[in-house]
Amino acid sequence: MGTTRNYVAFDIETAKVLPESVTDLMDHRPLGIACAAAVVSGQEEPFVWHGANGGEPAAQMSPAEVRAMIEQFAAWADQGYTLLSWNGLGFDFNVLAEESGLAEECARIALGHVDMMFHVVCELGYPVGLGKAAEGFGLPGKCGGITGYDAPIMWAQGRCADVLEYNLQDARLALAIAHEAERRGELLWITRRGTTGRMPLGKGWRSVEEALQTPLPDTSWMSDPPTREDFTSWLPSGSLMA
Repeated sequence: MGTTRNYVAFDIETAKVLPESVTDLMDHRPLGIACAAAVVSGQEEPFVWHGANGGEPAAQMSPAEVRAMIEQFAAWADQGYTLLSWNGLGFDFNVLAEESGLAEECARIALGHVDMMFHVVCELGYPVGLGKAAEGFGLPGKCGGITGYDAPIMWAQGRCADVLEYNLQDARLALAIAHEAERRGELLWITRRGTTGRMPLGKGWRSVEEALQTPLPDTSWMSDPPTREDFTSWLPSGSLMA
């Protein structure tokens, strides 16, 4: 079984309100960041970020506010914590790089962190949803009645407390899944057929850099398999060089 590390699990919520028919959020960038949350292994008090607008949360975080958050991420990494996400490489750090202007720093942190979903894609050739992994372990799931599509709408309506709780629950869920999978030595999830999927984790979660070194899985049975480049295309030139 893998060794449990000291993680900082994080998640962001974007600010831009989009049509319900949107299939790729990145086609509508810049998306802005409404808020972000992080939970630290062994600590009860979470970290929450949002833009400052007097006493109320702003419509979105300013570039300076986003940069300050990234500085905190870097500080955690320097202190020996492992940053943890679910699709952070392809989404969260991609947006953070654009919103902060710190593409090189975001790339450095992203490559060193553990993106559990990216690990799954590198190992199996297809992604697994955060909610389905929670179901597989019998963990309390995502906040009911709210989706990533709803969050920007609710934020714009002033329902910031609800969005912050949704955001924080995703970070808590990621941390719980990471620890439970390491404890059991495998990731579990509920498949589309309703069965339990399993992926061995004998050596624990891999960082993005480590996951990129794994052999390509057989995706010949899939009509449109995701590629690793789908997740890494935003990285500045030279970031993936040894």
